Amino acid sequence: MEQSSNAWLRFRIDFSQPIYEQILDQVRSAIAKGEIGLGDRMPSVRELAQELRINPNTVMRAYQELERDGLTEKRRGQGTYVTSSAERVRSFRTDLATKYIDAFMAQMESLGVAWTDIEHYVMKKKQLDRGGMEP
Repeated sequence: MEQSSNAWLRFRIDFSQPIYEQILDQVRSAIAKGEIGLGDRMPSVRELAQELRINPNTVMRAYQELERDGLTEKRRGQGTYVTSSAERVRSFRTDLATKYIDAFMAQMESLGVAWTDIEHYVMKKKQLDRGGMEP
C-alpha cells in the first residue's frame, strides 16, 4: 500500500484493487464528508498522475466518472472543479449512506440477525464509541 497526499487529500493506493476505483471512492468520500469544499479546484489529471506515479488515463477515467456523478465539472481552459451545488452533494451523500446501509443490512440478514438485535448492537456500539461503558 502506497500513500501520497495532495494539498487537501491523502490518497492511499492499494495495488490489489483497480486504482481508478480507489481514486474515485476516495474523492467521492472526501467530497461527501466536506473535506473537499464546493467549488474547489481539483488537481489536473497530469498533476495527480505524476504525484501518484500512475498512468494519466487512470486519473482521467476516475475524473470522467466523477463528472458523470455530477460531483465535478470541467471549466474550459481552467480545469476540473468540485460542483458548487450543495444539493447535489447532499443527494450523493444520501445515496452513499443508503448504499452502505443496504450492504450492512444484507450482511446482517446473511448472518440471520434479527432487526431488534441489529438495533441493540448499533446502540451498544454507539454508546461504546462515545466512551460509555458496556451495559
